[in-house]
Amino acid sequence: MKTHNESFIDTNGTCLQGYVTASYHTLVDTFGQPHGSDGYKVDWEWDIEFPDGTVATIYNWKNGPNYGNTLTRPEDINEWHVGGNSPDAVTAINNILDECRGVRLTAAY
Repeated sequence: MKTHNESFIDTNGTCLQGYVTASYHTLVDTFGQPHGSDGYKVDWEWDIEFPDGTVATIYNWKNGPNYGNTLTRPEDINEWHVGGNSPDAVTAINNILDECRGVRLTAAY
């Protein structure tokens, strides 16, 4: 597994596949620091690529400072969006977080 902290990961074309319930600190411990925001709807995001080529993103959506919730800190968010090119992104994130922290994901659809 590699993250945006190690090298560029192409996330073009990814979209919402599900959700993860995890603390900000769990995500940082597992995937490293998030990268910069889009300045509009996302404040904190991680890009992950798994050895089989599955690409996933974890991000907050419309619930942080960029969307007008100026007092929200990343530590206040426990439900995060999971993006990818297929539901395999949800499965891959679920597997790694289950191994590392014991959190569960729910499918978007």
